[in-house]
Amino acid sequence: MKLAIVGLGRMGFNMARRLLKGRHDVIVYNRTQEKVKKLIKEGAIGAKDLNDIVNKLKTPRIIWLMLPAGVVTEEHIEKFIYILSPGDILIDGSNGYYKDDLEREKLLSSYKINYMDAGVSGGIWGLKNGYCIMVGGVKKLFKYIEPILKTLCAKDGYMYCGKTGSGHFVKMVHNAIEYAMMQAYAEGFDLLKKSMYGKDLNLKNIARLWNNGSVIRSWLLELLEDVFKDRNLYKIKGYVDDSGETRWTVKEAIDKEVPFDVITASLYRRFSSRDYENFQGKILAMLRNKFGGHSVKNK
Repeated sequence: MKLAIVGLGRMGFNMARRLLKGRHDVIVYNRTQEKVKKLIKEGAIGAKDLNDIVNKLKTPRIIWLMLPAGVVTEEHIEKFIYILSPGDILIDGSNGYYKDDLEREKLLSSYKINYMDAGVSGGIWGLKNGYCIMVGGVKKLFKYIEPILKTLCAKDGYMYCGKTGSGHFVKMVHNAIEYAMMQAYAEGFDLLKKSMYGKDLNLKNIARLWNNGSVIRSWLLELLEDVFKDRNLYKIKGYVDDSGETRWTVKEAIDKEVPFDVITASLYRRFSSRDYENFQGKILAMLRNKFGGHSVKNK
């Protein structure tokens, strides 16, 4: 299929590369052109601006936005409204807020432009391993873009979640669960390190051990093995950012009166990591770096 990827950050760049390897026709655009030039060498079609993207596609055009959630995404959607045609499809692949999706669908539908939300997981490893994508919107549109999803995703790694906003809602809860899992690992390994056996315990080997037959095995444990091999673990600050989705999830749980003790505590723990030095924070920061390429703060 032919589509445009707008935004070539950590995720967008590798998604474009995976689509090119799957023999899709990919038009790429980024605010700075360095990454565009790199992808042109791999077979992509470069675009100099948003109008150029539209001119290089035929209706129904598929525009997949991989931009930071919030203001930047909103600005691009507002610009596309006036240059897209009825029947075109605009997909937001950011970590967006599902309530924003509902407002966007109303606005875009008034111009007869189709809107879909796609929660994308897989981080910097998606190019090699495939992504996991959660899609919301009209089902017939999901069926139309399914060849794109098959190329982007791991086996059984995509799903039609339901009406508009459902894809981002499912991704929002996914990220909240991720927070709690990471926090549990960080606390457990912190206790191992500080125990009376800590000097003799090899944390890297324990992470590997638990990933073989243990009930707590996971990809995060695989990454933890790499974390404990990385000497930067002891050079960085235990400062852990949050990207916003878990704040929204906690608010949603409050509104629906759903007990959310563990996930709420994991969010608060990230807030407290910014005030003092701690080993748990270092583990969390390095894990985020390993799976998502998120920056860490050096001492």
